[in-house]
Amino acid sequence: MSKMALVVDDSASMRQMVSYTLQSAGFEVIEGSDGKDALGKVSGKSVNLVVTDLNMPVMDGITLIRELRKISSFKFTPILMLTTESQDAKKQEGKSAGATGWMVKPFNPEQLLQVVSKVVP
Repeated sequence: MSKMALVVDDSASMRQMVSYTLQSAGFEVIEGSDGKDALGKVSGKSVNLVVTDLNMPVMDGITLIRELRKISSFKFTPILMLTTESQDAKKQEGKSAGATGWMVKPFNPEQLLQVVSKVVP
């Protein structure tokens, strides 16, 4: 069975780039355009990795992480923030919400896959 990743970003082109990168590494990808959209799409699914943007309409990335961490099957799922934000305060907020890692856009596909290989068994 292939690994499943959830990619959440309000930018369609960013979702496509991240999805393509993860698919090249053998992941099946579910895409969400914001936190609320993503939550609706992963209900009852087994997901091995979440990559989410921070600043999105409807539900931002930190709120999404908090909501995912409330779901038992997402308690230990690696969640990476991929965002333009790099302030320490935002990183700390993400970490306390349950983010596993933080990457700043624009991202390098090889770097993303390196991080993914460290957090996804």
